[in-house]
Amino acid sequence: MTENLSEALREQLAGIDPRVAEQQLNDKLGIELVEVTAEQVVGTMPVAGNLQPYGLLHGGANAVLAEALGSTVAALNAGPDKATLGFELSCTHHRAARDGLVTGVAKPVHVGRGTITTEIVLTDEQGRRTCTARLSCLVRDRAPGSR
Repeated sequence: MTENLSEALREQLAGIDPRVAEQQLNDKLGIELVEVTAEQVVGTMPVAGNLQPYGLLHGGANAVLAEALGSTVAALNAGPDKATLGFELSCTHHRAARDGLVTGVAKPVHVGRGTITTEIVLTDEQGRRTCTARLSCLVRDRAPGSR
């Protein structure tokens, strides 16, 4: 995942405990960041390996992808001296994905001093919307020595 990170995101992640860095859910689900800016974060996730019992992409996997992308947008907009913490995520699942990759695009819709809200649109390989999500994050000062 780290090869596609912007310098701003690398700064945000600097100093994370290596034991924590090795246990990221994004890695377990196969999430790859494709584009990382404060204006837009794009990522992909394979359907394979992230299925529910009916052979469809698990809605929880959609939620993880949405939160991963939306929280990255929030962190980049908050800046390196702030921490962002998701407090509300809503996902509307429009259609099933059965194979290939889903792509998510996260964009900020509100950037304030105390909260940041992003909209995340997930699509299948045919460009059809599979999920629309909205993530709201609190913005807090980082605790001294937390990096």
